[in-house]
Amino acid sequence: MSTTWTRKGRRRKSPRILIVTPEITYLPTGMGNMANYLKAKAGGLADVSASLVAALFRLGADVHVALPHYRRMFNIDVGRFIHEELRVYKQVLPDSRIHLAQDRIFYYRDSVYGDDYRDGRRQALAFQREVINNILPVVRPDLIHCNDWMTGLIPAMAKRLGVPCLFTIHNIHTQELSLAEIEDSGIDAAEFWPYLYYTRPPGTYEQTRNAVPVDLLNSGIFGAHYINTVSPKFLSEIVEGLHPFIPGHIRHEVSNKVRAGCATGILNAPDPSNNPTTDALLETTYTVDTHRAGKLENKRALQSRLGLEERPDAPVLYWPSRLDPKQKGCQLLADILYKVVSQYWADGLQMVFVANGQHQSIFHDIVRQHDFYRRVAVCDFDEQLSHLAYAASDFTLVPSLFEPCGLPQMIGAIYGSLPIVNDTGGLHDTVAHLDPARNEGNGFMFRIYDSAGLHWAIDQAMAFYRGAPDWKEKQIARIMRESAARFTHEVTAERYFDVYEDMLQRPILPPF
Repeated sequence: MSTTWTRKGRRRKSPRILIVTPEITYLPTGMGNMANYLKAKAGGLADVSASLVAALFRLGADVHVALPHYRRMFNIDVGRFIHEELRVYKQVLPDSRIHLAQDRIFYYRDSVYGDDYRDGRRQALAFQREVINNILPVVRPDLIHCNDWMTGLIPAMAKRLGVPCLFTIHNIHTQELSLAEIEDSGIDAAEFWPYLYYTRPPGTYEQTRNAVPVDLLNSGIFGAHYINTVSPKFLSEIVEGLHPFIPGHIRHEVSNKVRAGCATGILNAPDPSNNPTTDALLETTYTVDTHRAGKLENKRALQSRLGLEERPDAPVLYWPSRLDPKQKGCQLLADILYKVVSQYWADGLQMVFVANGQHQSIFHDIVRQHDFYRRVAVCDFDEQLSHLAYAASDFTLVPSLFEPCGLPQMIGAIYGSLPIVNDTGGLHDTVAHLDPARNEGNGFMFRIYDSAGLHWAIDQAMAFYRGAPDWKEKQIARIMRESAARFTHEVTAERYFDVYEDMLQRPILPPF
């Protein structure tokens, strides 16, 4: 095991870093016996956790990972492990840097998160119980990095131990439960209860235990030494109170961290598999220099597969996000879908949805009512089809009301599918309105969140599409090149490294 890590050309004693995450995309070979088996993903948290672990490992950091033991999702067949292999499966070797939280609630799951909030609560408590009781004493980290509400109790324990803790806010989801419920799960909360956040001012421990709920997300924010959101703009939006769905107490605690100089925004990045030069799920791969021909081949394949008119000159708009009207803005597109398709009928405009969600039925109804079957395709999410749609499309639609980070707009730009977005959160930080005259920008942004605003942005995109092919090709090539360099896990990891170093250099106040 390496004892030094190289950072910006300097070698130093390797800090022991424990990353606590409920999901992960991959782990680098060499981290432990089971690294090649472990994948449990629900969203961007899995990608950023994987990228951080891989980058730290490459630098020689003593990085450890704690995650639930999702046996079914890890696709491990117990029957094929015998003798020593079976022992490794059940216990994980002592020198492994992978620490799996053991509880039956994880073993037979098909997804990271369920639909039942009570199930999520039991999961979170079991995971944190194992981390606090069994993993922290074994790892003895110099720094702990926790992620989202399912790890919200651990920063309080870290503060009790005097270990610096970073808490990353990926989504504004939380749970509330009492100290009694926490302790009934096997966690000795009495040891760190003053460092938790309560929905009402607590009294003594005995008065608080059954009567005053603990907020898990805000406990993570309150107890951590440092926090970050997954985009700079979303952090400022929380502090400024721009989103009414964010509770005031969370805004207050985030604001406290900002005023103390203990908060920042760090963008996530897409998985490295989102690369048109190597993507095995495409009809044909392509580079910055061959994107024009490559996208046409993928467009033909997509149109054929979905029963759309096979027109290589047809502009294709792609919807990649879940069809959730509370966040993703799909109702804005539903309001104008007939108008947009009709307005650009002569251009052959097509729309492709590869997404599930409650609004999917509405788009099916619009297609059926107006007989748009050759112009609009509405499909359930499929990984291969999603990759093909990025490669085939000319524009990617991400008109979200709010967006802590967002990945589709980055992926679209990498594939040469220019994003059409609302000016919010991570969309603001990753998309700039295209200005071909100045050779600047990478998409089309509207600033008034309504269907007219989205329609205006689509009109801007179509004006670009109608431009001279050579002129368009130059701009798309520039956007693909810049996006591939900017939206990477290496860039994201560098920002986290800066935060880690700042935290390790700061003095930690002694516990109570």
